Amino acid sequence: MTATATRSWAERQRRCELDVYGKRGPTLVRGRGAVVWDDRDRAYIDCVGGQGSANVGHAHPRVAAAIKRQADRLISCPGMFYNDAKALYLEKLMAAAPPGLTRAFLCNSGAESVEAALKFARLATGRAKVIAAMRGFHGRTFGALSATHNPKYTADFAPLTPGFAHVRFNDVEALRAAVDGETAAVILEIVQGEGGVRPAEAAFLEATRALCDAHGALLIVDEVQTGFGRVGAMFACERFDVRPDILCLAKSIAGGAPMGATLVSDRVDVPVGKHGSTFGGNPLMCAAAAAALDVLTDEDLPERARLLGEGLIERLRAANLPVVREVRGLGLMIGLELRSRARPYLQALMDDGVLALPAGAVVLRLLPPLVITPEQIDRVYDALLKALAPLGAPTCSRQV
Repeated sequence: MTATATRSWAERQRRCELDVYGKRGPTLVRGRGAVVWDDRDRAYIDCVGGQGSANVGHAHPRVAAAIKRQADRLISCPGMFYNDAKALYLEKLMAAAPPGLTRAFLCNSGAESVEAALKFARLATGRAKVIAAMRGFHGRTFGALSATHNPKYTADFAPLTPGFAHVRFNDVEALRAAVDGETAAVILEIVQGEGGVRPAEAAFLEATRALCDAHGALLIVDEVQTGFGRVGAMFACERFDVRPDILCLAKSIAGGAPMGATLVSDRVDVPVGKHGSTFGGNPLMCAAAAAALDVLTDEDLPERARLLGEGLIERLRAANLPVVREVRGLGLMIGLELRSRARPYLQALMDDGVLALPAGAVVLRLLPPLVITPEQIDRVYDALLKALAPLGAPTCSRQV
């Protein structure tokens, strides 16, 4: 047996990878639904969910079959040609889109969808100024990073793209002071994900729409994490009845495969040659995305997320755990703000067979696949109580 064969997968990866993530825990090798397994065949309930990209679950058979079928036909097709898989997906996507959005640009990731949105807004308005929210996160490319407020992400990369300003989230007066006749766009998350799972207030979103209309600016809604059923509706803006001019999508758009989309209203027109993407909207990803959208609709996963999420949030609030300052969220996008750092509790959950995410230093975030079962939700709840409750506190749900 060769030396390479005797090394663990983690050792082999460490030797070759520029690790910009920082690893924790197991080597994951397979998944099904809301469960993943490591290379020692230990199962975990996955509340990381591909950082929100696994809404239809891991290895959904309809998505896997669609990818296999398309891979046998055509994988790559440049945007200069028409394509059947792309046409079919675009029809499905726009039929599901919020009212007022009429066309889509397909790309490869959330950051790319935000980059396109920012470029489109400047093209459409002829202006440069963009207003974003403090605690917001929009991606790691230079344009998306410029819209991101946290110095943790931005400080080492200055100077960023000029023309960006930030206001406090849910502060109508601060926004009113910032938006003017020079503003190209306001970009917001309906629920701030990396910023601590903080939902917008309806009055703030209503005021944002009104200010954009009054000053001729565009409203960009970033639903990279909240889109495709996560918060209990197909899109979070539908839960607040807010009408974006541009909608940024990615993560769960293609059942976990890499894809993004920027949806626009008729206020946006982009001349040929002003933007593009080699891999964006390729037939393989379009086939995966079409299958994933069918799964979301046919299995009514947005409603499932609403019901399961509301139930879990209610139970966690009722538990009244001393270490928990606040439980926030919509649907199956849930954040527990703690009174101390989240990392030790994430480790305790992982030791108990549940994977979860941080959202800042003191927020524990849950983004399980929307196909998670009620029994698995019970198991997650028990694990949370065990990890977060004072020593000796009882748990009360059945195991799976």
